[in-house]
Amino acid sequence: MHAGDVAIQMSAVGEDTPAREAARVLAAQDLPGLIVLDRRGRPLTVLAGTQVLRMALPSYCQDDPALARVIDEAAADVIFEGIGDRTVADLLPRNRPELPAVSADATLLEVAAVMARSNVPLVAVVDKNRVMTGAITLDGLLDRMLGT
Repeated sequence: MHAGDVAIQMSAVGEDTPAREAARVLAAQDLPGLIVLDRRGRPLTVLAGTQVLRMALPSYCQDDPALARVIDEAAADVIFEGIGDRTVADLLPRNRPELPAVSADATLLEVAAVMARSNVPLVAVVDKNRVMTGAITLDGLLDRMLGT
């Protein structure tokens, strides 16, 4: 079995995508992160869901999670207001890793090796021009490898 056989279509975002929109896509599709593409459709990096949380949560909650208890549930609904007008580019870490990518004919073992080496739960499947044609998530890879 090859990467092209197990790749799924996955929503991707650009660096200029509003951060709120990216957060909605993450939540709606239950993804660990989103692939960030350049203007030509080539994968750049991954926006982890945790990066969205870092920007949304007040720093005092991150510094001391016990302080999060002082925010009642009604106020918690406005936490994502903290994202403001930021874009995906604003949420990405300064030293962002390059997103791992494989060709459609890569074996599942190759995909697993790339994913493990990069420590990213998403691998982009790209064509000969490095344009993304699909993606493989860690869950999807494990399901196929374990036959579940």
